[in-house]
Amino acid sequence: MKSFRKELWFEIPSRRGFINITSQVATCLEESGIREGLVLCNSMHITSSVFVNDDERGLLEDFEHWLEKLAPHEPVMLYQHNNTGEDNGDGHLKRTIMGREVVVAVTGGRLDFGPWEQIFYGEFDGRRRKRVLVKIIGE
Repeated sequence: MKSFRKELWFEIPSRRGFINITSQVATCLEESGIREGLVLCNSMHITSSVFVNDDERGLLEDFEHWLEKLAPHEPVMLYQHNNTGEDNGDGHLKRTIMGREVVVAVTGGRLDFGPWEQIFYGEFDGRRRKRVLVKIIGE
């Protein structure tokens, strides 16, 4: 069995945002030379996420509004975590909701998705560099 590891780096200029990273993960898969196996993509930061869904602008806006209703950024004193001097308590909750990682099957050297599935990086406390680990195992 072979193993491949690469870090993808992102810097969202605003507090929140979503990036479709499917093509970058597919490039990692090509670099790995693995034809059958699994790809793990996980956020290496506690206020960001990796998830699979449809790349439809309205849906990404829906995520933004839905998450803000569930865990609004303000008032920042709503969160005990923010008593530490931080202002990202909401980002921790949003990450928990959206998830830490995804695992995608590799078949014939390609990401084995269902219809419309894409991989996204979700940022909930941006304005600094963060990374996503891509780990591929297989043959």
